Amino acid sequence: MKTIRLFNTLLAAALIVSLGACKSTGKKDNGSAGIAGEGDYVNGTPLPDRPDNGVSFTSPNVDRNQFPPVHFAFDSYTISPDDQPTLDQVTQFLKGGQNTIIIGGFTDERGTAEYNRGLGERRAEAVRNYLAQHGADGNRIQTVSFGAEMPVDPGSGEAAWAKNRRAEFGVVK
Repeated sequence: MKTIRLFNTLLAAALIVSLGACKSTGKKDNGSAGIAGEGDYVNGTPLPDRPDNGVSFTSPNVDRNQFPPVHFAFDSYTISPDDQPTLDQVTQFLKGGQNTIIIGGFTDERGTAEYNRGLGERRAEAVRNYLAQHGADGNRIQTVSFGAEMPVDPGSGEAAWAKNRRAEFGVVK
């Protein structure tokens, strides 16, 4: 009987500890994908603040058509050899001028909003790192994650998802 009481006490203590570990951070997703602040969490960890120079990826003074996007495999932020010529072209553009670029990271619709924002950020950062490693000035490259927001193809299925797993370039005019 003592053994059962001890077991129940330990079980109750474990339950209390586990419930405390699941305590909410009090932050709620405010629907502001890619904007640091409340709700910009990945696995419970706040994403770092992004520099605010008054320009956003969707601003009219940002040209998003100068370079084609690069695409990624499912659940990956590894740059494909097929996309390296595009990245080399962007690197040469940055080396030859004073423009700033913004790299937007995107995912397909699968996964939670938090996971997709984190994956979009890793995709944008992978592209940024490639450019910097090949001679572009990393201080002139911003990144932002939109996760599954702003899909190129709103359909569901592999063909649409493949188009949406991307990083896009915005050249600040």
